[in-house]
Amino acid sequence: MNTPILFPRLLVVTLLALAGFPACAADSVPATNTAALPRTDANGNLLRRAATGHVSNYDEAKVPPCTLPDPLVLQNGKPVRSAGVWRKQRRPEILKLYQTEIYGGVPKLAPKVKWEVTETITNVLDGAAVRKEIVGHVGTSPDGPTVHVHLYLPANATKPVPVLLHLVFFGDTPPAVSANVTNAARPRFSENGPITDMLARGYGYATFRYTEIEGDSRTNNLTLVRKLALAPGQTNVTADDWGTISAWAWGASRVLDYFETDRAVDAKRVGVVGHSRLGKTVLWIGASDPRVALVFSSCGGEMGSALARRDFGESVDDMAANFPWQFAGNFQKYAGHWSDMPVDAHMLIALNAPRPVFITGGTLDQWADPRGEFLAEVAAGPVYRLLGKKDLGTGELPPLDTPLITGELGFHYHTGGHTITASDWKAFLDFADSHLKPKR
Repeated sequence: MNTPILFPRLLVVTLLALAGFPACAADSVPATNTAALPRTDANGNLLRRAATGHVSNYDEAKVPPCTLPDPLVLQNGKPVRSAGVWRKQRRPEILKLYQTEIYGGVPKLAPKVKWEVTETITNVLDGAAVRKEIVGHVGTSPDGPTVHVHLYLPANATKPVPVLLHLVFFGDTPPAVSANVTNAARPRFSENGPITDMLARGYGYATFRYTEIEGDSRTNNLTLVRKLALAPGQTNVTADDWGTISAWAWGASRVLDYFETDRAVDAKRVGVVGHSRLGKTVLWIGASDPRVALVFSSCGGEMGSALARRDFGESVDDMAANFPWQFAGNFQKYAGHWSDMPVDAHMLIALNAPRPVFITGGTLDQWADPRGEFLAEVAAGPVYRLLGKKDLGTGELPPLDTPLITGELGFHYHTGGHTITASDWKAFLDFADSHLKPKR
């Protein structure tokens, strides 16, 4: 069936029941069998036993129902019935919970970033683009960290253009300046999006490497901007200070600072793009920086775009044990106690409302729980409708490779794995056209 979500004050658990799926999950239960697990299950899905004893689950029949926190009920128990109450009271409450309990807040001593354009080349991609190389100097020391942004702008643009800012893993070498070079002709893997298509549609495209803001391992996650933000004599962050996801989001906001100074960029029409852990990051960027006009979260999964209370694939326990540096120290107390979290993914998505959010998942990426991503968007729908925007329009998981892109919430369940596919990019750009289309 196709079940429109018509009543914004229905309990979220009821909304998800309409979809025919369990809502989420109960707290994890330690496993009694401590025998070594195989690396994957029979279907190739990753298996892990967390420190709490919880074992990865991929059986929908074993996902027990629970109650999600209601984004439209204030902490004092009063319902939110107007956009004004959402903006002035409920949204700040949820934002504060994420800042203290999940991702961590930006310290007062966060460094400044000074930007300079180090190179401008006008004959890129057969003359289709102007490329700018922009360097951000972080902090006051000449030996401090630097951030490198590659910005491509349509060569024929006569007015400021919207820009898609893509946080990338590898800091891919920009396309060669010479003619006849296309994305497909590159000699090695590139995570860049379809630049020529973006330019033809009237978008600028910018990339920067997330680890130029802060490292992403147990040994180097306090070596760049998080280290610079420590007070004199302080050797570690506090329990509610920023984890690396919050630091990476802060870095993207500093790129937005630069965009506001570039006359070729329409800084009010900037979309942010990220995959996997950077899919989580871009949702937080949109939540914490109102200048973001649109978000594309690819395979963001656990503690990002998928419901954390849903016991499917990666879990809160996995995140707390394997990636503690990405979160505030306070996040650790929720390992084994998922339902104690005051927030869940639908509330992170709702913090972006009324701005558009596009989310993707893959059939071969059940670790990221694509169904849980979809259900999180369904559960964020009441907030979008309260603000006069259109949600997904259904509570039923769509057929594979069939994008839902008619509202402010978009979703695409692609055939394939943990990646941004060509079909994802096309669906996203079509979605972006509805919300960021350059003014002619």
